[in-house]
Amino acid sequence: MGHGASRLRRIVREVAKFGAVGGVGVLVNLVVFNLVRHTTDLQVVRASVIATVVAIVFNYVGFRYFTYRDRDKSRRTREMTLFLLFSAIGLVIENGVLYAATYGFGWNTPLQNNVFKFLGIGVATLFRFWSYRSWVFRALPAPETPAPVPVLQDEQAVPPKTKQQVP
Repeated sequence: MGHGASRLRRIVREVAKFGAVGGVGVLVNLVVFNLVRHTTDLQVVRASVIATVVAIVFNYVGFRYFTYRDRDKSRRTREMTLFLLFSAIGLVIENGVLYAATYGFGWNTPLQNNVFKFLGIGVATLFRFWSYRSWVFRALPAPETPAPVPVLQDEQAVPPKTKQQVP
């Protein structure tokens, strides 16, 4: 129950933190989506893209300063570039599901819009979790620990050889 259990606990903790930030991000996404959808004349996918961008900004702050705060911070430009790249791919996945449902199948009621928006978020979240932890918020290398020095017990200890004096 050593290294494997410890690794599993770290992953479970990471998934929980990712889920907490992501869960609030989903709420932000859905609230902004419905606000934009019902207070403007924008089409459903355009309203969804705006909501997704707002959620991406919220999620970056949450991931960087909560979920992955102990990860490498030395290359912020690279991190931000990769985050935006993978977030954009997630945006396409998320809104592609909504687009297909709305314009491909004609499912365009407010309830259907929210169901397929939520489904798109779910599919995109799987991709985002993998890409963020693998490429964006990289783990710092483990500190090197010196190899343990074997300790001899008294009966196994051999005294150093000394010159015997001849009488």
